[in-house]
Amino acid sequence: MTFIEWPRLVVLTSIALLVTCYSPDNAARQGPSMARASPALGYEVVRVYPHDPKAYTQGLVYQDGFLYESTGLHGQSSLRKVDLETGSVIKEVSLLPQFFGEGLALFKGRMFQLTWQSKVGFIYDINSFDRIGNFSYVGEGWGLTQDGSSLIMSDGTDRLRFLDPQTQKTQHDLRVKNGDRPVAALNELEFIKGQIYANVYQTDKIACIDPGSGQVAAWIDLSGLLKPEDRKKAVDVLNGIAYDAGGDRLFVTGKLWPKLFEIRIKEK
Repeated sequence: MTFIEWPRLVVLTSIALLVTCYSPDNAARQGPSMARASPALGYEVVRVYPHDPKAYTQGLVYQDGFLYESTGLHGQSSLRKVDLETGSVIKEVSLLPQFFGEGLALFKGRMFQLTWQSKVGFIYDINSFDRIGNFSYVGEGWGLTQDGSSLIMSDGTDRLRFLDPQTQKTQHDLRVKNGDRPVAALNELEFIKGQIYANVYQTDKIACIDPGSGQVAAWIDLSGLLKPEDRKKAVDVLNGIAYDAGGDRLFVTGKLWPKLFEIRIKEK
């Protein structure tokens, strides 16, 4: 808990209650519609890669053999290009100390990076890492991804915003539900095979969301992914999803985790 900013602590109790209500383990107790809406999926580890244990991962994207990572914490936030095989940082831009880095999306040669409570996002050239623009938004910035036509942003609630990549203005909102119940604390995002994958903050769960209806089509339970021997004092929660569409590879990690995992989703 040392590394979680104090303003975010006030929502943890309500988040814990939401996760209890909407978890796959609880779905059957919530009624038939809940159970049908949210089947539980498991995983198997395909390969393990090194990950910088000092990286407070907030956004993660894969492209052309490299990971692009946005890290958080005031005074430690950055944008990075990372070698997948070694975990080495190839290129890095640090944010000013007042900014807390959050979600990251790549779109047509540009990188879009959110900040937590500063209500500003940054735009970078993917090759040079030069900052080429800023944009503003209302509320907090948490996760970010793109579906080929829109940026998709989370703000820690049950709402996802679809943004125009050119103007960064909101096109429309999507409320996420598990059955008839809202799912809050949506964090890091990735668009995979027509679904929005979302880490649920402070849990080991990923929600697989239908972008049309907002319904959670399935839950991926990543409990036990990071072994007890790797959970040092500073290790924080699961956060970080990246997808290699060409190789059909799914990567996940967490804040301050020493490892990044390539996993395969399977029935529980």
